[in-house]
Amino acid sequence: MEITESQFGDAVLLMPVGRVDQSTAPAFQSAMLEVVGKRGAVVVVDFSNIPYISSVGLRALMIAAKQGKVAKVPLAVVGLTSEVNEVFEISRFNFVVDIFDTVEAALTALSSDAASAYAAR
Repeated sequence: MEITESQFGDAVLLMPVGRVDQSTAPAFQSAMLEVVGKRGAVVVVDFSNIPYISSVGLRALMIAAKQGKVAKVPLAVVGLTSEVNEVFEISRFNFVVDIFDTVEAALTALSSDAASAYAAR
């Protein structure tokens, strides 16, 4: 799994590519925990290149969301494919993290500074 990271103002955007399953969930979780606990006031994960997430991947996301809540760092996801969105709805993860259609929408809702930086890129 490849995970690209970008900083926009006080927000960190993570862009993973590939499946989030048993073999890739540890790297996914590590990347999220690194930014949730140490940098940024907002973390947005772009799922537009994630065709599949397993229960292990959901667990990794849950751990990061919990850490974010403790650190008062909002964690949002964007760009869910219809398949991944269905998994989020069935597992009720739509109540665990904020879900937005686009990066711009997430940043606008969570940080006007980050939204301005993202728009200026």
